[in-house]
Amino acid sequence: MSFDANPDSLREVAQYSPPRPIQQLIDELYRQELIEARIMSPAEKALAGQRLFEAACRITLAGIRHQFPKASEERCRSILQERLELQRSLEETA
Repeated sequence: MSFDANPDSLREVAQYSPPRPIQQLIDELYRQELIEARIMSPAEKALAGQRLFEAACRITLAGIRHQFPKASEERCRSILQERLELQRSLEETA
């Protein structure tokens, strides 16, 4: 079969299932997170959301630094700001 016969076959995502003990651990950790989230006060949830956002920004900044190793810290933060603004505009148009 030539590669052109079914071009969509290259776009198919391979399905992965972790081994059963790993999946059980994943499920148990998820259940624990749900239980903890349900007992949090609204203020605790807001603080957790802020911490999650800050962690995501740190990870994104690390990626920007890797992508642009010669960029200054100020430029990296500017790129992060541009990406956040782009995300907001995409959410507003969706």
